Amino acid sequence: MSSPIYIGYDFKVEPLQPATEILIAELGCAGFESFVENEEGLTAYIQKDDWNAFILEDIHVLNSDEFIITYEFNEIEQTNWNAEWEKNFKPIIVDDLVTVRAPFHEKPNTKYDLVIEPKMSFGTGHHETTHMMIQHILKNDFKDKSVLDMGCGTGVLAILAEKVGANRLDAIDIDHWCYINSLENVERNDCKYISVYEGDVKQIENRKYDIIIANINRNILLEDIPHYAKCLNAKGVLFLSGFYKADITLIEEKCNAFLLKLDEIIQRGEWVSLKFIN
Repeated sequence: MSSPIYIGYDFKVEPLQPATEILIAELGCAGFESFVENEEGLTAYIQKDDWNAFILEDIHVLNSDEFIITYEFNEIEQTNWNAEWEKNFKPIIVDDLVTVRAPFHEKPNTKYDLVIEPKMSFGTGHHETTHMMIQHILKNDFKDKSVLDMGCGTGVLAILAEKVGANRLDAIDIDHWCYINSLENVERNDCKYISVYEGDVKQIENRKYDIIIANINRNILLEDIPHYAKCLNAKGVLFLSGFYKADITLIEEKCNAFLLKLDEIIQRGEWVSLKFIN
């Protein structure tokens, strides 16, 4: 199979934050697959087959009076994606317990060592939402639990969930790159209990979980929360992220409608991650 052709957008952003975070979130909703942040802003990539000349029309942050964002774009073919992310991917440490690193980094002394080769997938721990979800996993009891990682990206959250004791896990993503990458990372980390699926929320019909992790975006979460609630076992836990502090009320109202109660909030910058219990 030939490599896909990509369109790359180079954005210059002033000031960098929170504009860059907002831009990444909105571009992700528009179909962009991968983001590389730099000192001036970021580069975002989208497959040419998913691109059109009006792709940025709904990117509201570009029209904000608070930020100055300029961009240029060009077609990219046969890019060595491994070389691209190797230049930018540095290991991260979360709460002195978890290291997320690439295969070429030295093995750390932390309790949990996650080896992730992200390629075109999202979720290395560098983004605030993944970082907060890792914190939730560390703070909660996953021993012998059944877990769903919805929108799994690289599979990093499912991998950590197994390492802290979960013994039946499903990792699901609608994106084919993420599906393939999660399979590779699950094998790379010697995980035994994770099943990876390509698809959307329909994949979880008639399944039950003790814990559901969903790091996606606000609109998809609002659509999928009824399905999550239906699939949660009694005394189940739902962790949600991929949205901003300003979105908490919307998310909470939707969860409350399905008897899910907000139990904890973690915040990094303008991003938040919520824990709900039933």
